[in-house]
Order: sequence, then C-alpha cells, then structure tokens
Amino acid sequence: MRFLKMNGAGNRFAVLDARKAGMTGRLDLSEDQARALATESDADQIIVIEAPRGDGEAAYIRFWNSDGGEVGACGNGTRAAAWLLLEEAGADALTMGSPSGPLHAARAGDLRVSVDMGEPRLDWEQIPLSERMDTRGIDLHVGPFDETALRLPGAVSMGNPHIVFFVDNAELAPVREVGSLVEHHPLFPEGVNVGFAQIVAPNRIRLKVWERGAGLTAACGTGACAALVAANRRRLAGRSAEVIADGGDLHVEWRESDGHVILTGPVAFDGEGELAL
Repeated sequence: MRFLKMNGAGNRFAVLDARKAGMTGRLDLSEDQARALATESDADQIIVIEAPRGDGEAAYIRFWNSDGGEVGACGNGTRAAAWLLLEEAGADALTMGSPSGPLHAARAGDLRVSVDMGEPRLDWEQIPLSERMDTRGIDLHVGPFDETALRLPGAVSMGNPHIVFFVDNAELAPVREVGSLVEHHPLFPEGVNVGFAQIVAPNRIRLKVWERGAGLTAACGTGACAALVAANRRRLAGRSAEVIADGGDLHVEWRESDGHVILTGPVAFDGEGELAL
C-alpha cells in the first residue's frame, strides 16, 4: 500500500489514504501493522485518512503511535492531513472528523496550517487521573522530596492526556529518564504524554515532550497546546505564545472568546513509499 511521508515542525508521519481505489473507505490497522509501518517509514505517528462519517466533513482521520497503539488526537498530524485535504479540495478551510470530534482547519500561509483543537479538558476525570486532584498542579513528585525540581505538573487533555513540568532549562531536563518513568504511572490509567516547559517569556515557551507510545519526538502539537494552557493557568504565560520545539516553532492561542485552542505551524512533504499490509 502506498503511503506519504510528511512532517509538521519535525514531527514525522506516514499517511495512508483509505479512500483510494480498491479501498473500503476505512482502514483498521493492527498493532503489528502500525508498528511495521512506523519502522518502515521512520514515523512517529501513522495517520489514516478515511471516508467522512458526518455531514460537512471532508474526511475522517485516525492516528496510531509508533508502538502500534491507536490514539485520539495528534495536533501536528491533524495539520499534515489537513494540508493534503486542503490541496485536494483547492479550499482555504475545511472540517475533518476524528475520534476526538470535529476538527476545523485553515490555511495560514505557504505550507502553514491552523487547526482548531477545541476546548482543553481540565477536570481530573477528563484527563483522566486515577484520583481527584487540582489539575493546575497535580500531586506528583520525581526524586527525593527534599531535592526534587520536578513536582506539581499541570495536567491537560487535548483529546489525549498530558502533564507539563515547568523547568528552568529545558535543554537540561531529564526527558528520556523521567518521561519513560512517568508515562505509565498508576496515576494515569490511559498513560500520559510528559512535557518539560521552560518559560522564556510570557509569549515564548521552550518545550520538550516525551510522547506516550512514541518517545522523544522533534515536536508535539497537542503537547504545545497543553503547555500553553498549563502555563496560563499557573499565570506563567499569556493566552498565546510561540512554542519552540526541537523541530521548529508552533504558535498556540487559547482564545478567550470560546475557550478553543488554535494550533498553527509548518508542514512539509518528505516523499512516499510502499508497504505490504
């Protein structure tokens, strides 16, 4: 089966289109298939574009992480799929269906796409957590209590669960060590994405993310959204910021008018390949 290779701020994707000739309009990947495709294409996530399921949808999109598990949301992956669909339709804006609900996308310049990621989920049951906590700073400490610098991360769901530790220097953050440790902590029944955010200025955040099921990636769109929301709730940042990832910059705005989070950034087409499923 043919797949496209794309990236969004360095976040790598393999894109399959189940609407093509000979397909049913839907593609259910097994964990083994998703892992094989991620390995073959060197992708962080797999995106499948399916036939629309609701009125007004250009298509329905689904996501798998490189460990083979299907996930409910992927911000940069949504932008990559949206760019393909915008090009296909010759449109400036469209709506896609997804497991997390409708996603509205629009062109934002040359090879730039904005996606309305909806409202962040902020209640402990929506993250979800295994027990009631104030999600502005959940009761989680890493290391000895008298020495730890990693404590009380903010928790946000952007269709997938995130926690965000605020650090003095993101370059020195123990992303691999702590991310892999916390990803499957009992506090998170569905696992969790782990962000390490350095507040450079109220409108500028340096971010590294350990993604659930994918590990350290060059960028994470939902992680960027979660970092801005968590920082604003702690009064560390305003309602919009440039989020600096290893692979590029993303702009995030948490709109006051409707509470929706808007993610904007670059996309790129990196080639294509074939895989026997």
